[in-house]
Amino acid sequence: MSRPDGGDQPANRQANKRGAARLAAVQALYQMDVAGAGLLEITAEYEAFRLGKEVDGALYREADPQWFRAILAGVVENQKTVDPVIRQALTEDWPLSRLDSTLRAILRAGVYELMQRADVPVAVIVSEYVDIAKAFYVEDEPKLVNAVLDRVARRVRGEGRGKDA
Repeated sequence: MSRPDGGDQPANRQANKRGAARLAAVQALYQMDVAGAGLLEITAEYEAFRLGKEVDGALYREADPQWFRAILAGVVENQKTVDPVIRQALTEDWPLSRLDSTLRAILRAGVYELMQRADVPVAVIVSEYVDIAKAFYVEDEPKLVNAVLDRVARRVRGEGRGKDA
């Protein structure tokens, strides 16, 4: 899709370096979940071979490496507190174990940021992770990410748009 001004860049806003770091962190968390890879191994692989590099013909956007590391390490270190918060925000008929690995990775990263990164506005966190969900899903998953992160934001920060479920 071309921009109205005639440029060849897509109309979608280009992700900033933090946004690219969030996407890479979600991909790395997914890889850790399905392959059982460790934090140090995955971090090293992404920093050496993926962030800002071309892999199998696809160019990974330049990402903020410190932000990438902080999200990845933060999710791993805080998973025992992050997962129960996600479980609370999900409906009873959708336990965390029922979600696929990608959706779990998106929610874990988003909830970690809501809980631990008070310097980042709620709206930015929710918007970025909903956009990441839209990159992987076309059905209801982005709405689920939005609803869960909104519920968590209201619980942990007293901010949010929806009503408690």
